[in-house]
Amino acid sequence: MSRILVVDDEAIITMQLEERLTAMGYTVAGMAASGEGAIDKARRLKPDLLLMDIVMPGKLNGIEAARVIMEELDIPVVFVTSYADDAIIEQAKQVRPYGYIVKPFNELEIKAAIEVALFHKNADRETARLSQVAVTPGLPGKETAENEELGTAYVDLPGVKTILLQDIFTDIVLFLYTEQTVKDPVFKFTIEEGLKKGGRNFFAYHRSTLMKYFLKEIQKEELVTRRIKEREEFLMLKLLERCTGSLEGTNSVKSLRILLDFSDTEMFADILAVKNLILSKKESGLPISGMIAVNMAEIDHNQIQKLSEGIPKIIISTGKDTMLSFARRSFPAESVSVVPQSTIDDVVKKSLEPVVLSLLEKPISGYDIVHEIHNRYNVLIPQARIYTFLYELQEKGYLEMKSSGKSKLYMPTDSGRKYIRQKLGEFRFVFRHLMGEDMHGESIAPPERK
Repeated sequence: MSRILVVDDEAIITMQLEERLTAMGYTVAGMAASGEGAIDKARRLKPDLLLMDIVMPGKLNGIEAARVIMEELDIPVVFVTSYADDAIIEQAKQVRPYGYIVKPFNELEIKAAIEVALFHKNADRETARLSQVAVTPGLPGKETAENEELGTAYVDLPGVKTILLQDIFTDIVLFLYTEQTVKDPVFKFTIEEGLKKGGRNFFAYHRSTLMKYFLKEIQKEELVTRRIKEREEFLMLKLLERCTGSLEGTNSVKSLRILLDFSDTEMFADILAVKNLILSKKESGLPISGMIAVNMAEIDHNQIQKLSEGIPKIIISTGKDTMLSFARRSFPAESVSVVPQSTIDDVVKKSLEPVVLSLLEKPISGYDIVHEIHNRYNVLIPQARIYTFLYELQEKGYLEMKSSGKSKLYMPTDSGRKYIRQKLGEFRFVFRHLMGEDMHGESIAPPERK
């Protein structure tokens, strides 16, 4: 699923593009409203492609921003603009964009431009890679063929290794994923690290092609593999009992490192039983460590919560280039709360006033409020609803407005700051009152009115 960064200073256009891109199966990695914002977000989010407006507020227009992004980050840019005169087109051609779409556009134009741009960029990268292999010394015959076979399958692994997988065999790790392309590099690295440490290594899977990389180790029984057949997850309990039994006694194996991949989650109760068995063996003092991996695409938030209980480190893959890691030393796994998106939608939409008030600490536009709510909570609020609320506050003298380029920025007046503080205090009191107590279990006094 390709990740797209949308850059346009017109909120209506960005909202339309976000809706259409999502419907077409793409992921909107983020949005920006200026050339400077596009560069900043491209550096941080590393999208697969940018849809870029040309004329925008700020020091850099879309063409200048595209030049920086393409030269520095090698990310393809497709221009989406209302300008189609010869002068603008000539300027755009200088940065060699991967497409040029004139507004108003339709879905077919957008999809065709994205797919063609991604195809050309992948072809360019593959050509460059093969050229590099051809001129690189020390890659004779068989090794060169192996490199060509592997291609770029593990190109993202160094970043994953550095951020997430250091000291992976010090405890039990839960790895939640949705994409096959994400898990395979992680699994390959995990097996390699386990083999380096010696002892016994055990890899169980539903479907995998990784064994071809470890044929020698499998023959030497340094790596034991086992396919988990459909509806036979319960057999893992007996198998793990035998494996952990080899850790006991004077002639026992020194350690057991596991990698269990449950890509089929239909028999969730059996998977949970396997996890609990491993944790109990660990708590009894047996030298067992490694990773339990589960495809979270077909399980709900309650099941994720049950899987997470008792596991000290959790890695969550949220996309090809994004993973979240929770380790006990910095963020207790037990404090991770899994909340359904539908609940977040209800709370944000029904409690919009405190959400908006909390964003008015500094000058901000209605457009930025809409996108800040979307970025924080993944909830889309109609822009008209936000502006209606801002106009009401302005009419009461709580907000003042100033222009910044094409944007209208709202900021609280002195009386507005007092009003916002008071209202937020009242909202906090009400929310805690509804829950019965405050965070410390103490009784709550209502906020003092001034």
